Amino acid sequence: MSPRRRSRPTHTRRAVVTGLATGALALTGCLGDDDPDSPPATDPEDITPVESEYDLSVDHDDLESWERYDPDWTSPTASPLEADLETEVVIENLEIPWDLSFAPDGDLFLSERTGTILRYDSASLSDVARADVLDRADAVEPGSADGGWWAAGSEGGLLGIAVHPNYPDVPLVYAFYTYETDGEYYNRLVYYDVSADDPSETETAVIDGIEGNEIAHNGSRLAFGPENYLWVTTGDALYNDWEEDEDPISQDVRSLAGKVLRIEPDGSPAPGNPDLESEDGAGDPRIYSYGHRNPQGISWLPDGTPIITEHGPGARDEVMVLEPGDNHGWSTARDADTYPGTDFARPVVNIGPGASLAPSGCVFYTGDAVPEWRNRLLVGTLAGQRITAVTVYPADAEDDERPTADGGTRYDADWMHEEYHAVTHHAFEDELGRVRHVEQGPDGALYAITSNRDGRAGDGFPTDRDDVLVRITPAE
Repeated sequence: MSPRRRSRPTHTRRAVVTGLATGALALTGCLGDDDPDSPPATDPEDITPVESEYDLSVDHDDLESWERYDPDWTSPTASPLEADLETEVVIENLEIPWDLSFAPDGDLFLSERTGTILRYDSASLSDVARADVLDRADAVEPGSADGGWWAAGSEGGLLGIAVHPNYPDVPLVYAFYTYETDGEYYNRLVYYDVSADDPSETETAVIDGIEGNEIAHNGSRLAFGPENYLWVTTGDALYNDWEEDEDPISQDVRSLAGKVLRIEPDGSPAPGNPDLESEDGAGDPRIYSYGHRNPQGISWLPDGTPIITEHGPGARDEVMVLEPGDNHGWSTARDADTYPGTDFARPVVNIGPGASLAPSGCVFYTGDAVPEWRNRLLVGTLAGQRITAVTVYPADAEDDERPTADGGTRYDADWMHEEYHAVTHHAFEDELGRVRHVEQGPDGALYAITSNRDGRAGDGFPTDRDDVLVRITPAE
């Protein structure tokens, strides 16, 4: 497949707003001069829901009420490479876009790692708010081959965003970003009132003091799931090394690093989260699963099963399905030699050692705009510079129900997941560069954002138009 790139974007990036947020935040409340210089330690027994002028509560309907719910969904058997697709540039010259979130009214919010939240309403693009992110989140110039990763910054900065399900009645956009205070690095989950005259001044901390890192492994993807709980993926803050297994923070259930969190919009634990215990006492009740390295994508199968993507060590990138309380094994297990003989939850995909995909944002696509990709997990890959289509299928499927592996790779080893197997195919290879996230629009359209201005792109990227938001459509 060789998609064609259309010549003109719908919109181009506008200037960044002025007026950075400054200072640190308490666990709840807005930015202010009385806030401490460093985040307070959080005792799981003392988790305080954030207070707001808005009613943050949401309806937690039965799973059957989810618009994408389909308990009888089936995996396609044909190759996704049979699709003849092209991309249309919607916005160009973005500064390392990291995430995007569609509001119920159709507005689109995007985050740039350099610290800015943007709003796009199909008629205009505007800056909404800016977070005071760490100073290593810079972007290289469009079309520039100079600098490299260290000149451009790190993997931290403004990362995931998610719009409150009751928007615009509750005009809040949640965001997750990395910051530095007194030489230490942390991540915080906040929200902004995007209806305010200056939304940056309304920054309100929902969770603060999550261990972070100046360089890498901060996570983090945000998404409201099928039942309107807010899901947050967090990295292990690079505290652990593949060769070292001393006190791994991702195994500490009192720490929020290296975890998948499931919370109410006010930051309180979602009901039904597992009761986790550590040697030092009760685990944090906001944790849904643990033992993660650097998960940067989350979506849901049509029956409501959560599924994530995760960066591995020395390749070994993974796709995992989640169950409450599962331990996914980092930093002990990440390959065929280390999973067997353990109780760790097994991956659906583990690419093994070798060339890394570096999987990031993903969506389990259920739309009709690209029918050949329906009912597949679509993953943006960074090092791979492509979109990877993951076709998940039941491990006990009959031969004629199994997806073809022609042109792709099958994952069905006996040490991997017992219930799910998968086949992967790659599309748009080196057509878009580093793909950070893939998302489904409210109308079933398919979108992707690139990450070519982070100093790590190759093969002719970044171009003069990077970074871009594109719409993926069947070729005309």
